[in-house]
Amino acid sequence: MTVRQDVHSSGIPVLCQSCEARHRGVCGALDPDQLAGLAKTSSKHTVEPGAELIGDTETVDSYSNVLSGVVKLTKSLPDGRQQIVGLQFAPDFLGRPFKVESAINAEAATSVSVCSFPKAAIERMMKESPELEHRLLKQTLNELDEARDWMVTLGRKSASEKVASFLLMIARNIDPTLDPAAQSTSFDLPLTRADIADFLGLTIETVSRQLTRLRSDGVIRIENNREVTVDNLTRLQRRSGV
Repeated sequence: MTVRQDVHSSGIPVLCQSCEARHRGVCGALDPDQLAGLAKTSSKHTVEPGAELIGDTETVDSYSNVLSGVVKLTKSLPDGRQQIVGLQFAPDFLGRPFKVESAINAEAATSVSVCSFPKAAIERMMKESPELEHRLLKQTLNELDEARDWMVTLGRKSASEKVASFLLMIARNIDPTLDPAAQSTSFDLPLTRADIADFLGLTIETVSRQLTRLRSDGVIRIENNREVTVDNLTRLQRRSGV
């Protein structure tokens, strides 16, 4: 993955200079002084797969930018049943501003690097910076659009199209530096077969069959059961029903 560097970084905190969240995420709305102020209270850390970033009904005291990796969002019923309701990638903003308790569980699906900052600091900056508020609103609306598209995937697409749609989503989002015009990419599946099945409303056996079918048809290559290569994203897109 190519790490972006600033050509003109005067006044930009070292912590922020090569950060994708500053170039393409919500922190891009902040000027150098605001970034410097936020950087003083920010911390970068990495969590291992399976680690909880925030729990359902947990009191929210910080927010984070996802710097790398994939975060799995889930909702639970009182009897313990759970559903994966979304995935977040770099440079997504993780958290729900102005809410006291989390309404969702966020778990690292892969090794995840995040930059965390106090809830009070970002909410204060939102009041001071209309551009920051605008970027957060834009991300929220994008997530709403994606959720509506995913409802169509779950409700109307075939099993084959669902699996292709999932792979296409991962291919387009897992590497924040990927050229949007690129036609080939490689990535590790961020979810287990069981989690993919849960996310798509399919059985594990069906997911495995459809992955095998896509591989047999030359749409994807799979190594070591998780390493996926897509040589032609347009072809995968056609198989997704789009």
